[in-house]
Amino acid sequence: MIKKITSLLGASALALGASLGSARAADTVKVGVLHSLSGTMAISETSLRDILLFTFDEINAKGGVLGKKIEPVVVDGASNWPLFAEKAKQLLEQDKVAVTFGCWTSVSRKSVLPVFEKNNGLLFYPVQYEGEEESQNVAYTAEAVNQQATPAVDYYLAEGKKKFYLLGSDYVYPQTTNLVLLEYLLSKGVKLENIGGGFRKDGSGKIISAGKYTPFGHTDYQQIVAEIKQFAASGDACVISTLNGDTNVPFFKEYAASGLTAEKCPVVSFSISEDEFRGLPAAQLVGQLGCWTYFQSINTPANKKFVSDFQAWLKKSNVPGLVKEGRVTCSPMVLSYVGVYLWKAAVEKAGSFDVDKVRAAWKSGISFDGPGGKVTTQKNMHLTKNVYIGETKADGQFKIVKSFNNVYGEPWLKGKFK
Repeated sequence: MIKKITSLLGASALALGASLGSARAADTVKVGVLHSLSGTMAISETSLRDILLFTFDEINAKGGVLGKKIEPVVVDGASNWPLFAEKAKQLLEQDKVAVTFGCWTSVSRKSVLPVFEKNNGLLFYPVQYEGEEESQNVAYTAEAVNQQATPAVDYYLAEGKKKFYLLGSDYVYPQTTNLVLLEYLLSKGVKLENIGGGFRKDGSGKIISAGKYTPFGHTDYQQIVAEIKQFAASGDACVISTLNGDTNVPFFKEYAASGLTAEKCPVVSFSISEDEFRGLPAAQLVGQLGCWTYFQSINTPANKKFVSDFQAWLKKSNVPGLVKEGRVTCSPMVLSYVGVYLWKAAVEKAGSFDVDKVRAAWKSGISFDGPGGKVTTQKNMHLTKNVYIGETKADGQFKIVKSFNNVYGEPWLKGKFK
């Protein structure tokens, strides 16, 4: 009899445990975080993990999404592009996440894209990219080329620059962006001989590559900087940099050591934000430019509250390995933050976490007043947002020198410049 009662109690306990587990699952929605937390891209991507966790906590404190608390599933792409695809498959097929926020480099995005399309998953991608893509399974909160690269060129042209040296990391984003910029510069009357970095042509003589490229993690920039110095001797030159990750550190150190300055040959970087400047000799790079859709220095109540709330979260957070000192905010972080809120708004408008319904809500046009100003979703899965050009200060922050309001995100630019 005792054995029978014990058996019944055991069965009841198992049933109760299963019931509680189901209740917990019913009260939460799984959300993927797919970033490099190790390897060459960790310098940039770890902060995106941090801002996402902050945003989830902020939303959960206000009741979650459709009454469900966000349950993050964090995986490490480890700066390994095939591994990104494996981790994406895990998130979608095993963890059954409703949405994923992730990737920095375009090569990682290209790696996971077939996985999201096959499984009809939804990826929110927050980092400037080359365009020439419009997947129905990606929400591009990222800056398109016309929201970063071409406005920077326009600024330099207005400043009287006549020579443009193209430098980038050796992968799809810099290569495609520089081909677009080649067309754009030529359409603005810049002569081909005044576009530095070199060209590669196909058998018919058509230029298929423009600019100088170095691998991820490259450290020796002595020869390239010497070439830039010679290119800039005329005094009317600038550098357009699409270097990504920690290779920016040796480049800028060599640049400063060579005697080059922002006055002699300014550099505008599309992958260096306030966050990367924490590891750079900022005091030696005063006057260099960045072009993004957000800077921490934006002087609005919404941005001040965002920065303050993030700093408060850092102090009280117990995320393992979280760096708490000297933290800043930057555009990719903000585009991750607004991405979560746009997803939340789309889910609530759809009344469902179903990807097809969420996508339809996105395409209907949703706005969110974020730290960088108002952002609005577009039918082409991109965003309309403000663009800012900033000049580096000694403290690693940016002084905004030019802004463009409500710039429509246009991914298809190649062949459109006359």
